Amino acid sequence: MIASYLCLVNTQGNIPPSDATEMISISRAEFEALVSANQNYQKVIKEFEEKFLYLQHQIQQYQKHIFGSKSERHFPLDNSQTSLALEGMQNQESDPSTETITYTRKKSGEKKPGHPRMELPDNLPRQEIEILPDHDVTGWKKIGEEVTEVLAHRKGEWFVKRFVRPKYAAPDGEGVVIGKLPLLPIHKGNADASVITLIIISKYIDHLPWYRQRQIYKREGIEIAESTLIGWFKAGSGLLMPLYDLFKVQFLFSNYIQADETPIPVQSRDVPGATHKGYFWAYNDPLTGNVIFDYRKSRGQEGPMEFLKNFKGDLQTDGYSAYNIFGRGQDINLLACMAHARRKFDEAKQNDHERAKWMLDTMQELYMIERKAALIKPDFDAIRELRQTEAVPVLQEMEKWLKKNLTETLPKSAIGMAIAYTLNLWPRLIRYVEDGRFQIDNNLIENTIRPIAIGRKNYLFAGSHEAAQRAAMVYSFLGTCKQQNINPSAWLENVIERLPYFKPKDDLSCLLPANWNNERGKT
Repeated sequence: MIASYLCLVNTQGNIPPSDATEMISISRAEFEALVSANQNYQKVIKEFEEKFLYLQHQIQQYQKHIFGSKSERHFPLDNSQTSLALEGMQNQESDPSTETITYTRKKSGEKKPGHPRMELPDNLPRQEIEILPDHDVTGWKKIGEEVTEVLAHRKGEWFVKRFVRPKYAAPDGEGVVIGKLPLLPIHKGNADASVITLIIISKYIDHLPWYRQRQIYKREGIEIAESTLIGWFKAGSGLLMPLYDLFKVQFLFSNYIQADETPIPVQSRDVPGATHKGYFWAYNDPLTGNVIFDYRKSRGQEGPMEFLKNFKGDLQTDGYSAYNIFGRGQDINLLACMAHARRKFDEAKQNDHERAKWMLDTMQELYMIERKAALIKPDFDAIRELRQTEAVPVLQEMEKWLKKNLTETLPKSAIGMAIAYTLNLWPRLIRYVEDGRFQIDNNLIENTIRPIAIGRKNYLFAGSHEAAQRAAMVYSFLGTCKQQNINPSAWLENVIERLPYFKPKDDLSCLLPANWNNERGKT
């Protein structure tokens, strides 16, 4: 009887018609209890509806990210199903109580074979460079010559630089002189700076893993072991590391930078076959075009805290909570990214098309204003005046709309989360109108991260944490060259040639991309 009566109670808990009450006799207390239970059920239904919308949105995003990808999974069968005993045959097993172990041991004192240098093909053209002694050898007797060959590459052609250094003996037989060999990037190595540049550019700009490079060079008649390529890269990175350390110090002289992070799988030595999820933290100076990548083993706030410990100024980021710690002090002021807020509404179109479209159209007005600002750059005062006149009214209208619609949408729905995300960051989002130097979003730094995402799809992971740090260094220099319209191959080859001549206390700043470009003129 109670179940039948519940069907007659509406969602507002109103008393049913009189004819219904005549059918069932129920007390007032029981009725109020049923109404209260019904209200609780409605509340539960609403919570489930919110959760459903949230999960539906999550599924849509996962489908968006993985659409088209395939996963080859192996489901092992039960061993009992794969071992079928044939009729008339018996399993013969060895006695588990005994086993025979054999091994070969080298005699003590034997010398391990060394690693011979790569033989340079005889069919490659030779470029002979004669290096005479600095001493006047008039009247001296030539008693031989030293020949050093290194592999070089220029404009798609392989060749060998052949350094020939004649030796001369003094007339009185009390001295021998010989020309001084130029300092090579790799001590006692046979790789020219042009070859080291080639393999670095091929991997970090053209996204070719070592094994693919090896295959390409082999087709061209150059047999280079993958371990040799890696060894050359490590040697070149060792030369660049002091310059990278200087670059990080000078980078923090800026008072406005952008920050973002992206993951990089790193092979784990602790668990063979598994990878550790490390992170490249990217920092960009929009005014100079300098880019720094800093590798960290985690996405925790320790990474940016350590890197930015000496930074004072304005920091623009997305809504990741690790950056919130910087807004609590007086030295760093935070800006947010309008593109990230816009992305939330773009993802909410399927959930609430009308509201999402209104916000996307309004944000488009802001970006139209930024197009005008780009035409008057670098007059930052004029840009600020333009934003104050045209962008501020649009932002004020957006804020009113956000506050009104926050209470009219489900918190767990896609549109509700987009509104809450934007309102939570609102003070940081509108700060860009205060200074003409500021960007409306973080798109500049996201563009610098894109090569890393492409590279991950090709070389898949870094071989170690040290390898990931070397990659961060290379991406820093190559990303800066791209931002400053510098030919990365020309810069890298010239710097690798010159670095061996610098002493530990010498000033390397002349080799940084911006200074190097000012010396040589833009290519």
